[in-house]
Amino acid sequence: MVNYEGMFLLDSGKFAADHEGTIAHVLEILSKAGAEVVAHRPWQDGKLAYEIEGHMKGLHYLVYFTMPGSGMDIITRSCHLSDIVIRQMVIKQPQTLFDAMVSAIDPSAAPETVSEGSDDSVDYDALNDDDDDDDSDN
Repeated sequence: MVNYEGMFLLDSGKFAADHEGTIAHVLEILSKAGAEVVAHRPWQDGKLAYEIEGHMKGLHYLVYFTMPGSGMDIITRSCHLSDIVIRQMVIKQPQTLFDAMVSAIDPSAAPETVSEGSDDSVDYDALNDDDDDDDSDN
């Protein structure tokens, strides 16, 4: 299974009218491709920089999922046939970045690989003191 980040540009009018149905449509496209969705959320809704297929506004929907690489053709084909998905972009993500983004979007879905408080164990004042000692020796 490969980690992926998907950005789907959706018809914002259809999302406003039926946001649960629109989200279900995107998740259905992914499930047909054999994807397991880890986290998803709307990212940005607003005016597009240029008109795309007659749309001046759109909603960017961010999805993190795992899937075999063979499912990419199904996603591309399904998105082209969809009247809700205007454009899509799917990229592979390395595990560390994937985990960080999933925890930022949905902390409950994040893996428990890093112990809590591990960042607090670094004493930044001690690091600065060492630098000051080096300057006094010169």
